[in-house]
Amino acid sequence: MHQYAVMILRKLDIATALSRFPVVALLGARQVGKTTLAKQAAATLEAAGRATLYLDLERPSDLARLQDAELFLQAQTDKLVVIDEVQRRPDLFPLLRALVDADRGPGRFLILGSAAPELLRQSSESLAGRITYLELGPFTLDEVGATPENQRRLWLRGGFPDSFLATDDDASLAWREAFIRTYLERDLPQLGFRLAATELRRFWQMLAHHHGQLWNGSQLAGSLGVNHTTVRRWLDVLEATYMARVLPPLHANLKKRLTKSPKVYLRDSGLLHALLGIRGQGDLFAHPVAGASWEGFALEQILAARPGGNATFYRTTVGAEIDLVLEQGARRQAWEFKLGLAPKPARGFWQGLEDLEIAEATIVYPGDAAYPLKESVWVRPLAECVSAN
Repeated sequence: MHQYAVMILRKLDIATALSRFPVVALLGARQVGKTTLAKQAAATLEAAGRATLYLDLERPSDLARLQDAELFLQAQTDKLVVIDEVQRRPDLFPLLRALVDADRGPGRFLILGSAAPELLRQSSESLAGRITYLELGPFTLDEVGATPENQRRLWLRGGFPDSFLATDDDASLAWREAFIRTYLERDLPQLGFRLAATELRRFWQMLAHHHGQLWNGSQLAGSLGVNHTTVRRWLDVLEATYMARVLPPLHANLKKRLTKSPKVYLRDSGLLHALLGIRGQGDLFAHPVAGASWEGFALEQILAARPGGNATFYRTTVGAEIDLVLEQGARRQAWEFKLGLAPKPARGFWQGLEDLEIAEATIVYPGDAAYPLKESVWVRPLAECVSAN
């Protein structure tokens, strides 16, 4: 973690979760800041008089301490035990359940993991009713400070701490290129995924060129010389390790022919740009993916600012389309993302609002002033959208 990362205040509230649940799972991509945040939470508890213990399961010395895990952890009942990279020891989950059942006090264990499926499957089976899940993503605009310069930097470099906080754009790009290599060659095998790094990189790069588009597995498979089942498995791996977002289509009870394929985005704009060879802001604006890059970047910011909602997109076969439909309880909002400074939604956007009877809609753009297009439909800067939630 970058030495200045602690200057960025993360918005995720671990303390409240630890005060309510015996086990808290903090999930997210590698190098996103989980360890730093967990250690900060532990330090806060220690300052309040609660003892803590940190175990990193990538360190042989910490793994050795768990040789007899039951005996060791039984002796830590007075402490918050932080277990980093817990998916390396899935056999711990039944033991954690037994220890929690013996003492249901809150804040017993804080477990950190870099991949969703195995961790979620094991913990869901073993710790149901005893655990809550928190997801830590890359830095958000609200966290780094919603200034125009920070927005440009965050969009170009992405939100991984060491990338965003690098001394210059070249250093940031070098970090992201190294991250991609390490992810493919070391991280995935350690997480249990046996995939050819060269093939997965080609797929990842091809996905970058199709960022924000409808998933067409057959087309991608044909281009790569594999079958559609293989490319879908690769996509599942990228999604499971927080590299890709698969946005499902809205299934509405309408007399409309709706798109059934999901849209696929790379979740971090900085990794997207590294895979496409985009080095600086000028390269970005000149690249054909610029509009889709802005869409994915802004979409991630909106979802991070409004967690817990049901996120879909709307598209019919006759051209009605809304980039993001966000449902939170009975509230349904439409979001459209436009890169230009004078955004004008296409006819399909207005048709989508009419189809879904949505009264509240926002067009998110990179400008600095909010103004109405019509009643309840506003054009707003991204910075305003992430701070006014």
